[in-house]
Amino acid sequence: MVSDIKQAPESSTGEPGTDQEAPEAKVKHPVSGHPVPEHTDARALNLPWILERTRIWTRRALILALRVSRLVVTGLRHIRPGIRYLWRALLRRWRRSLEFRTVAVTIVLSMVSFAVVGAYLSNQIANNLFQERLKQAESESRYYVKQVQDTFDGSQANDQSSVITLVYDTLKAVEGNGSVIQRRYVFEAMPEQTKPRNRWVESRASDQLTVRVIPPALRKSVQESGKDQYWASTEFPVGNQDHPGIAVGNKVTFNGTVYELYLLYDLDTAQQTLDEIQNVLWAGGAALILMIGGIAWYVTRNVVSPVSHAAVVSEKLAAGQLQERMVVKGEDEVARLGASFNHMAASLQEQITQLATLSQMQQRFVSDVSHELRTPLTTVRMAAEVLFDARDEFDPINKRSAELLYNQVERFQSLLSDLLEISRFDAGAAVLDSEPTDIFQVVSHVIDGASPVAAEYGSEVRLTSRHKRIIVEMDARRIDRILRNLLLNAVEHGEGKPVHVSVAANQEAVAISVRDFGIGMTPAEAARVFDRFWRADPARARTTGGSGLGLSIAAEDTKLHNGWLQAWGRKGSGSNFRLTLPLKRGGTIVKSPLQLEPADIHLPGAAPERQMLVLDAGDPPLERGSAADPGLEDTPAPPLLPPVLPAELPAVLPPAGHDDDDQAEGGTAP
Repeated sequence: MVSDIKQAPESSTGEPGTDQEAPEAKVKHPVSGHPVPEHTDARALNLPWILERTRIWTRRALILALRVSRLVVTGLRHIRPGIRYLWRALLRRWRRSLEFRTVAVTIVLSMVSFAVVGAYLSNQIANNLFQERLKQAESESRYYVKQVQDTFDGSQANDQSSVITLVYDTLKAVEGNGSVIQRRYVFEAMPEQTKPRNRWVESRASDQLTVRVIPPALRKSVQESGKDQYWASTEFPVGNQDHPGIAVGNKVTFNGTVYELYLLYDLDTAQQTLDEIQNVLWAGGAALILMIGGIAWYVTRNVVSPVSHAAVVSEKLAAGQLQERMVVKGEDEVARLGASFNHMAASLQEQITQLATLSQMQQRFVSDVSHELRTPLTTVRMAAEVLFDARDEFDPINKRSAELLYNQVERFQSLLSDLLEISRFDAGAAVLDSEPTDIFQVVSHVIDGASPVAAEYGSEVRLTSRHKRIIVEMDARRIDRILRNLLLNAVEHGEGKPVHVSVAANQEAVAISVRDFGIGMTPAEAARVFDRFWRADPARARTTGGSGLGLSIAAEDTKLHNGWLQAWGRKGSGSNFRLTLPLKRGGTIVKSPLQLEPADIHLPGAAPERQMLVLDAGDPPLERGSAADPGLEDTPAPPLLPPVLPAELPAVLPPAGHDDDDQAEGGTAP
C-alpha cells in the first residue's frame, strides 16, 4: 500500500517542519553543461540529450549499413567471377576428362533413379500405414458408437446432474484406459432441432478440443446422413503441437436429442514411423550413391588410365621421344592394347631411325659431293671460260661446243651452289643476319637484275605500291634471293605478258606479291611447288626453270624470317606468289596486307594513292630516293604510268573481291 502522507523537507538546522527554505541545489545540463535548477522537470531536462544521442546512433546505424552494403557488393563482385571460373573449370573438366564425365553421369543417374524409387516406396509405405490405421479407426468407432448408443438408450437418468454424469462417464470410457489417451472425442448437439425439457448437455470434448477441429465437410456429411459413418483427415492440437489424425463421425440420440459424436485418432506415431523410414531411405540412398560413385570411379579409372597413359605416350612419341613405351600389366584387353601399342612404337622407332639415318647419309653425301666438286668445277669453269673467250677462232662446230660447254658449266655451278645452300639448311647451319632495310631497295635491285631476262622474254615488270618507304628488319641477301627466284619464275612462265610486283604493309607485316598471267598451275601443283626438284612437267624436261631448288631455298629463307611464302595458281590465268614478312625480327603475322588469290593488279585505295613503275628492255635502271625518316611512310608519289593492263591479257581472271582464305594462317605454305 502506498501511503498518502508526504515527508516534509528538512531545514538548514536539521529540524523538520521549520519555515526556513534550504538553498536551491544546482545541477548541470547533461548536454550543454550549464547549471539548471533542481526542480526542473526531468523529461524537459533529458529531451535534448535523448535527441542528441538519437542523432548519433542514427548516424552510426547509417554508417554501419553503408559498410555492410559495401561488403555485400564487394562479396558479390568476388563471388561472381569465382562462380564463373568454377563453372568454366567444370565445363573444361567435362570436355577433357572421360573419367570425370563417366563418374558424374553415373552419380546423376543414380540420384535420379533413387529419388524415383524412394518417392514410390515412401508413398506406398505412407499409404499402407494410413489405410491400416483407417481400418482400425473405423472398426473401433463402430464398436464404441454402438456402446455409447446402448448406454444412452438404457439410461434412467432424469435430472441434470445424473445426465451430465452419465454423458461424462460414457464419453470418458471411449477415450480408453490408462494414462495415454488412445482416442479423443467431440460431442456436439446438432443445430436447428427442438430442445426438450431434459436437454442439459449441449457439447463436450476431450482434452480441451472444440468442434472447430472437425472439417466442415465431415460435419455436413454427418448431419445430412442417417446412421452412416464418415471419416476425414484432420489436424488437432495436442499440447503445443498439431498432430495429424483421423476424425470419424456418427450420430447418437439421448433423451430425444440428436448429437454428433466424432472420435479422433492420433496418427503422430504413424507419422514418426514414416519419418524414420524416410530418414533411413535418405541415409541409405546417400550411402548407396557414394558407393556407386566410388565403384564407377574405380572401374572407370582402371579402364581410362591406360588410355590416358597411351595418350601421354603418344604425345611424347609425336614430340620425338621415340623411346617412350606403355607399362603393360596382366593379360586382359587393355594389356594386349598396350603390348600392341609398344610393338607399333618400336616398329615406328626403327623405321624413323632408319629414315633419319638414311636422310643424314643423303645429306652428308650431298654436302660432301658438293664440296668435293667445287675444286674440279672451278678448274673446268676456268677452262670453259678460256674456250668461250676464244670461240671466234674456232670452226662453227667447235665454236658451238665451246658455247654449250660454257652454258652448262654455268648451270652446273648454279646447281652446286643451291645444293650447298640446301645442305646448310639441313645441317641447321643457316644463320639470319638481319638489319633494318628499306624493302623497296631490295625490290628495285631484283627488278633491275631481272630486266635483261624480262626483255628476252618480252615481258614488262610493273611495281605497284601506295607506300614510298617500308623499313623491315630482315636479311637483305636472303630476301633478294627469294624475290629473284619468284620474279624469274614469273618471267619464264609468263608467256611474254606483264608481271606485276605489289608491295603493301600494315602495322605488323609487309607483303610482296609477284603476279604473272602465263600458263598458271593447278591447286595441286601449287601445293607442291616448294618441294625439292619437283616439276609440273611429268617428263621433267628442262626447257624452262633452273635446278629445281630455287623455291625450296626460298621457303627455307622465309622460315628463317618467321614469315609466309604461299602460292596460288589457275590454269590459263597465271599464278601469284606472296611473301609476307614481319616488320620486326621475331614478330608474328596475324594477317597479310595482300590477298593471295588476286582480284586484280590494283591495291586497295583510291587511284591517286598508287604509284606504278614499269620496266622493260629499254628502261634505264630504277632509282629510288630515300626518305630522311625511317619507317613506313604512307605519302604516295604520283603515278608514273596509269595502271592499265595491255589489251592482249587473257579475259579469264580471278573474280573481283575474292577473299583470301589463308591470310591468317601461320607458317609457310606447302
